[in-house]
Amino acid sequence: MYGIIVIQPTAPMPAYGVFSNAGQGHVVTSILIAMVAMVFTAMSYGRMARVYPSAGSAYTYVGRELHPSLGYVTGWSMTMDYILNPLICTIWCAKAMADLLTGTSLQIPYPGLLWPLFFAGLFTALNLRGVKTSARINNTLCAIMGAVILAFFWYTIRYIFHLPQYPEAFFLRPFYNPQTFTVNRVFHGTSVAVLTYIGFDGISTLSEEVENPKKNIFLATVLVCVITGFLAAAEVYGAQLLSFHRFGTDFGVFSQFGDENVFSHVAGIAGGLLMTRVISLTLLIATTGSGMGSQLGAARLLYGMGRSNAIPKKFFGAIHPKTHIPANNVMFVGAIALVGAFLITYDNGAELLNFGALIAFMGVNLASLTHYYIRGADRALWQLIPPVLGFLICLFIWIHLSHLALIVGSIWMVCGIAYGAVKTRGFRGDLVNFDLPPDEE
Repeated sequence: MYGIIVIQPTAPMPAYGVFSNAGQGHVVTSILIAMVAMVFTAMSYGRMARVYPSAGSAYTYVGRELHPSLGYVTGWSMTMDYILNPLICTIWCAKAMADLLTGTSLQIPYPGLLWPLFFAGLFTALNLRGVKTSARINNTLCAIMGAVILAFFWYTIRYIFHLPQYPEAFFLRPFYNPQTFTVNRVFHGTSVAVLTYIGFDGISTLSEEVENPKKNIFLATVLVCVITGFLAAAEVYGAQLLSFHRFGTDFGVFSQFGDENVFSHVAGIAGGLLMTRVISLTLLIATTGSGMGSQLGAARLLYGMGRSNAIPKKFFGAIHPKTHIPANNVMFVGAIALVGAFLITYDNGAELLNFGALIAFMGVNLASLTHYYIRGADRALWQLIPPVLGFLICLFIWIHLSHLALIVGSIWMVCGIAYGAVKTRGFRGDLVNFDLPPDEE
């Protein structure tokens, strides 16, 4: 339940338009391929959690099993994820709010300027005040999202059953459309669809809190990826059938809505304006919570780096005496989210985020392979095949990111490696501890 709440049961809905355009309509196929990669990677995370039950970090797994310098590279890639997450949440919330209020008396002038300012400011202000969502609020929100998903399925199924009889190819089109299918297009869509699963690795941080962690962390991590994958595939399958019936295609017609809030409008085909509004509002609330949480996570990661004096300690290693929040870092990440909201698009931000995430996933698969098969006593195929397949599929997905994502991400990695080399005198000194610091009350 923790893993599903972190990922969110509505995970593919905010980026549905981006997924569809990237994969030329093959959203279901892309999500299922990404699920296979994530399941193998989840197995590696679960296995490494047995070895390092108190760490739960890709940086730790790679740094201890492969080499500290490779762990540093993995940690640096993780900083990209943490910083970009609140940025894309800001972009999505701003576009969704503008879309939600279009045609109403509440519509404001210059929405492209004011809504990014509002949401970046909201995330920052609430985090500076130390506002936290309680477990009860999270559970309530998860129940609301579940009810909205059920309503979407009900209206979609009812709508499809009242359609004229279609050939079988109509129902298979979300999986395979001969007019647009190519391996490169599908895997480019998959490189973006990985965003659906971001956060599943957080389960490995609970190793000290669960009963029988050697078994249950492994099972929970894998099950969350499987459940999320099939639920997400079912959601976008219904949406693709609706969009193909209404528009005659299942991609490329979303510019009239804006890529960020397409799913709500597609759901409205079956459920009407009320369904559009309900899904938009639900996703807006959920993404606001996600934006707040990811901004604080990024701030605490920077605090850990600052506290270790990897980056200027006086600024990044400071804690507010009353709220015990790294206030400087919260404002720093908020500023990046605000400026970035005007410089890049949602899909560019999502691909850049996946650039770093996939590097971390590949590293964890290699760490699992090294510990259990190369160095382990039990060299069974069960210890060899999953991490190898997980690494290869993640690598294949990674190289199908957009050229922009690969270029910008590579520049980020080169800068990080150069900084680490200077800081450690050619990686001969102590490397930075990228583990998130413990909560300080």
